[in-house]
Amino acid sequence: MSAAPAPRSSDGSPAAAAGPTRGLRGLSTELTARVPQLLEALRSVGSGLELHATLNRICATAAELTNARYAGLGVAAEDEEGLADFVYYGVDEDTAQRIGRLPDGQSGLLGALIHDPDPVRLTNLADDARACGLPEHHPPMRSFLGVPIRVQGAIFGNLYLAEKRDGRPFTDYDLHLVRVLAAEAGIAIGNARLYEAAQQRERWIDGSVAVTTALLAGDDAEDALQVVAEQARRLARSAAGIVMLPAAEGGLEIVAVSSAHPAKALGVVVPPESQVVAELLDGKPVFVEDAATEPRLITDLARGYGPIMMLPLQSDGRLLGALVLPRAEDGRPFTGTERVLAAQFASQAALALMVAETQRDRERLAVFEDRDRIARDLHDLVIQRLFSTGMMLESAQRRSALPEVREGVGRAVDELDVTIQEIRTAVFALQPGSEEPPSGLRTRILREINMAAVPLGFKPGHRFVGPVDTAVGELTCKNLIAALREALSNAFRHSGASRIDVTVDATARLPDGRQGVRLTVADDGVGIPEGGRRSGLRNLARRAESLGGDSSYGPGIGEGGAGTTVTWQAPY
Repeated sequence: MSAAPAPRSSDGSPAAAAGPTRGLRGLSTELTARVPQLLEALRSVGSGLELHATLNRICATAAELTNARYAGLGVAAEDEEGLADFVYYGVDEDTAQRIGRLPDGQSGLLGALIHDPDPVRLTNLADDARACGLPEHHPPMRSFLGVPIRVQGAIFGNLYLAEKRDGRPFTDYDLHLVRVLAAEAGIAIGNARLYEAAQQRERWIDGSVAVTTALLAGDDAEDALQVVAEQARRLARSAAGIVMLPAAEGGLEIVAVSSAHPAKALGVVVPPESQVVAELLDGKPVFVEDAATEPRLITDLARGYGPIMMLPLQSDGRLLGALVLPRAEDGRPFTGTERVLAAQFASQAALALMVAETQRDRERLAVFEDRDRIARDLHDLVIQRLFSTGMMLESAQRRSALPEVREGVGRAVDELDVTIQEIRTAVFALQPGSEEPPSGLRTRILREINMAAVPLGFKPGHRFVGPVDTAVGELTCKNLIAALREALSNAFRHSGASRIDVTVDATARLPDGRQGVRLTVADDGVGIPEGGRRSGLRNLARRAESLGGDSSYGPGIGEGGAGTTVTWQAPY
């Protein structure tokens, strides 16, 4: 049957007693008897401020008040095209799992009530032309009662009740009581939404503070990016948090991932041909309702997700990268408030990237200045002194009458000549822009070792085992170089070492039996103090784990095991 006419009292006049402003005088005996139950229901609905708990409480209270087996509350989407959330009562979890997806309000009677928010009372659901049937495994339902819920005058959603326990249809009195309950529910929902919005803003502010604190504490750029990914994932309640930076070959490269399985995503480059990448590089946010059906996504990484929010990281008109926040396949869409808060967080993250980049430039400039100073000193002082020493030795050699002395001095002069050539080679290598692009892992490692020699004041030793250049893949190679740089940087900043040995073994066996490459950086410094910071070691571990490897540390190569040995390994 269609929607019931406006309820009327026993004398046929309009049932004004149904409104909440009418006193008890004039109410029917049945309705008067149910007033205490209604008051208790109103008290229950108004208690508590957590939104989802409030919605659950409204469903349970409405079912109890009307003696209904089932109750549901559909929250209308912001664009009023379907439901953004659906809370139910009376259906156990096993049955809910067999039914599958929750109603989306895109069709059927629930969808119709969103566009026509008037009370609906049916004796049999199947008799209404708007009904499209119940899904498989759904409990049978005949009688139905739907009432809109308004929050501050706007439609929030609808309260649905079905199947009275006594088998009878819903009465006029049921409709009156549920209308009163819906009015109180609107007030309770409004309070809960205000409270949730305040809590949500507080969480996002705390997350922004955490990112800023990570930078002010001196964490390196990669650690800061990881903090951005982790905080964004937690705050947005998404399945993953991903930070992407512009790649050298174009497009965007995934440089930081916070998810259950980061290995598949880290280091992946989304090409510039992607429409999504083009929009992000143009400084525009991208919102995807369902990754499985979104034609703009051309990589397989996003196919296992549902709603996705992608925000450009830009500061002072300069685009630095992008922040990607995907939710699970059955996750709810991002609300307007969440989008605004996430955009503000992305602006803070962009500022963090700017600070990190400035810090890297400052460190790089300091290294170049040191290299230039050392190159000048080597050329102007050391080589000249060695050359003068060689000339004096040659003069002494000519004046000596003993063959043994002449031979020994000659060998010393030859060694000085070799040393002068090595220093000239080092001077040339220290000049900015003098290096050729590295052609293999071995060359890159030697470059990092030579770079580290400048701030250390000595050159670390090195040893290669196995086919280093041919066996190690590019992704593992890139992460190994970053791990070596991190380990050498930690040794310089914290260890006070006078000796460092670097070993790269391309014949290593990982604990699970796979072949891989093992990097070992050992020093004779002070070791790792108890309670000290571990950000560098965490970076090493994250890189190894993202590739399916691991990282550890132990005693060093100093006397009695003094110092630290860092071991980093990953499959090819």
